[in-house]
Amino acid sequence: MEKLKLSEIAAACGGTYNKDCEISGVCIDTRKITKGCLFICIKGERFDAHQFAQEALDKGAGAVMIHSDVDIDGCFVKVENTSKALLDLGGYYRSKFNIPVIALTGSVGKTTTKEFTYLVVNSQYNAIKTQGNLNNEIGLPQTLFQIDSTTQAAVIEMGMNHFGEISRLTAATKPTMAMITNIGVSHIENLGSREGILKAKLEILEGLEKGAPLILNGDNDLLSTVKSDDYNVVFYGIENECDFTAKDISEENGSTSFTVNYFGKSQRITIPTIGIHNVYNALSAFAVGYYLNISAEKSADALSKYVPEGMRQKSVSVGGITSIEDCYNASPDSMKAALKTLANTKANKKIAVLADMLELGDYSKQAHLDVGKMTADNKIDYLLTYGEMGSVIAQGAKNAGLKNAYHFDTKEQLADKLCEIAEPGDAVIFKASRGMKLEDVIHIVYDRWGK
Repeated sequence: MEKLKLSEIAAACGGTYNKDCEISGVCIDTRKITKGCLFICIKGERFDAHQFAQEALDKGAGAVMIHSDVDIDGCFVKVENTSKALLDLGGYYRSKFNIPVIALTGSVGKTTTKEFTYLVVNSQYNAIKTQGNLNNEIGLPQTLFQIDSTTQAAVIEMGMNHFGEISRLTAATKPTMAMITNIGVSHIENLGSREGILKAKLEILEGLEKGAPLILNGDNDLLSTVKSDDYNVVFYGIENECDFTAKDISEENGSTSFTVNYFGKSQRITIPTIGIHNVYNALSAFAVGYYLNISAEKSADALSKYVPEGMRQKSVSVGGITSIEDCYNASPDSMKAALKTLANTKANKKIAVLADMLELGDYSKQAHLDVGKMTADNKIDYLLTYGEMGSVIAQGAKNAGLKNAYHFDTKEQLADKLCEIAEPGDAVIFKASRGMKLEDVIHIVYDRWGK
């Protein structure tokens, strides 16, 4: 981060300050205090960081930002609301740099698409990206503060649960290019319908430069209908002919190859992961590269260096069994993609280990029944489920004709059954919302399979 005056920060956030000083960073966690930083006292549901204001100063913070009266000895800036001021300050700081900023959102696939896009952009520009899941109103400004005089581009992920959130995030980010990966059913409880989700995602346009590329999934039924006279609407896809279209897709040894046809040209690409959804992710990143004048060859080379993060559809071989770890998160859309990936995997038997998708509200029961039906429709050989709604998945699969569908009350029971039926040459996918901690099953069976 480039240095700022406290007086400058106060002006940007509509606040007041007691005495000026120089700020060299921004922090919201006293465990990560750096000398000369601004410690912002965020008030959350379960804690209020105002109680740590003096501690932050004692640890070396140059100043603190507060919205409540606290007894402190040191520099401070006082604002109406520190959470709002954090985002306002991030937006002010971003506006000091004239660089390409790619903002992306979508119901599923945001983080993987961000990683693909960063690889492409960073192949030619010194780029920064959203770290982890810092894609909300508290996390996003922390990414913006990573920008400094050496930064040439930024790839920013935006998440949301309610109307208005993307609007506020894009106002701070001021993107020069935007992307929406898809419109599914994530957060449908808060947004009412898929049309509501589309409306919320399109808030990204409110901060986008006029005439800038708006990169959309042309195979998504709702995104394919988007039109605009104010932006350069660009589509990518597989099923439909788009500006960037993937053809001749093949999977082998945990990698996927495809040819992208674009504006009369073509480029062969190989990514070290599997699943049609990852072809979409890579395709959108390639489109970003095109509009940043990155050569097709350089973009293809960058995409080939992708490494799956954490448990995001990471494919490994354990004791001769192909294991696809996909326990980071789950929604009906990502479940569908995961089951299709398993269905397309070459294996003797195909086994799905599934657990609850969380935060679906009134739609939850039907969504889990649908996942069970998808399992049967994809001709998966065995389904093993865990969790309260996991039993509904199993019921949906049985209703659709899958006889080998089993539900378990404990992860240990599930692991025992999996070890009983899985043999070398089989493929297993593990998929659930993060809160279900399905990796507990993975650890048990890997020990037994001899990893």
